[in-house]
Amino acid sequence: MSERVEIVNGDSLLVLQLLDDNSVDAIVTDPPYGLSFMGKKWDYDVPSEELWRQCFRVLKAGGHLLCFAGTRTQHRMAVRIEDAGFEIRDMIAWVYGSGFPKSLDVSKAIDKAAGAEREVVGETRKGAQSESTGRYGAWGDGITPTIAATPEAKQWEGWGTALKPAFEPITVARKPLIGTVAENVLQHGTGAINVDGCRVGTEGGTKHNDGEKGKTKNCYGNGLFVEFGKPVIGLGRWPANFIHDGSEEVTDLLGSAARFFYCAKASKRDRDEGCEGMVEREAPKNGSGLGRECSLQRRLNETGDDAIRLHNNHPTVKPTDLMRYLCRLVTPPDGTVLDPFMGSGSTGKAAVLEGFRFIGIEREEEYCEIAKARIKHAQREF
Repeated sequence: MSERVEIVNGDSLLVLQLLDDNSVDAIVTDPPYGLSFMGKKWDYDVPSEELWRQCFRVLKAGGHLLCFAGTRTQHRMAVRIEDAGFEIRDMIAWVYGSGFPKSLDVSKAIDKAAGAEREVVGETRKGAQSESTGRYGAWGDGITPTIAATPEAKQWEGWGTALKPAFEPITVARKPLIGTVAENVLQHGTGAINVDGCRVGTEGGTKHNDGEKGKTKNCYGNGLFVEFGKPVIGLGRWPANFIHDGSEEVTDLLGSAARFFYCAKASKRDRDEGCEGMVEREAPKNGSGLGRECSLQRRLNETGDDAIRLHNNHPTVKPTDLMRYLCRLVTPPDGTVLDPFMGSGSTGKAAVLEGFRFIGIEREEEYCEIAKARIKHAQREF
């Protein structure tokens, strides 16, 4: 695409072997979680130790790896990263209020197994649960309120099988230093995190401008207040290993403690910027990257067609603001960010907007084309 951005369509393990030793400054990635997500073949396992060894090799000494994972497979992801030679430094929790519980209704399952028909006691509410699957959070036929038909089902009324998803863990790992932190930073430019560049808000007030006549929202906004192109430090809070989406569900729970960096899930605009010339496709009905805006669009569609159509239909798009914050946290000025699982290019878009170089690897050609369009659009903005 340009001398500052390189996108490669291919298998990550094979492509990484072509990169030079100690050639990238940071790795920020959202790899497969090993959950068989939507039956996708690419999500049958977390990345192998061999792949992380290649990441270790190409990363400069002291360079950081930030890696998203699922709550059920975080342990496998972190162990393989550690076994590849990385030091596990921390874990960041990205907390959000828009997750849907995918839980089996045990009472309904018992009645179904018994062949018993449940009595309908209300009108169907579309979008709350799929009656056909019996799983909360599934977008399908909608939920029709019923009562248990058998004594056994009545005994297990209100029981399910899963908690509501509310956060994704991000492993913070680092390639071992050569010498002290000071020596490593001076020699390689890596080994430290950008504390002042990622401070959050200020004591006694917010610095997040919502674009409406200079007014500010009542929360600590997109990381750091920037004035005339430079961050205003003031009394900004030290960046924490906690990020939230600013939703009422989260801020009400946290109260004044909500003064952390916040970032909502990717909006339709964030997903589709730069892809306007591409054919719109139906978004996955249980895509975890769909933000509240998309969810509302589906729920409020009066035509009865609950499909969301997007130019960028990747199922797990991370918001650009979140990826910008993460890239800025661990990448030195004018450094190179690598994403071996690029998807639709959120990390690349973020890296470009932060002034970094970027290398992205993606196996699916369709997503590579989407990533190219999104990153090209970001380059024009930058």
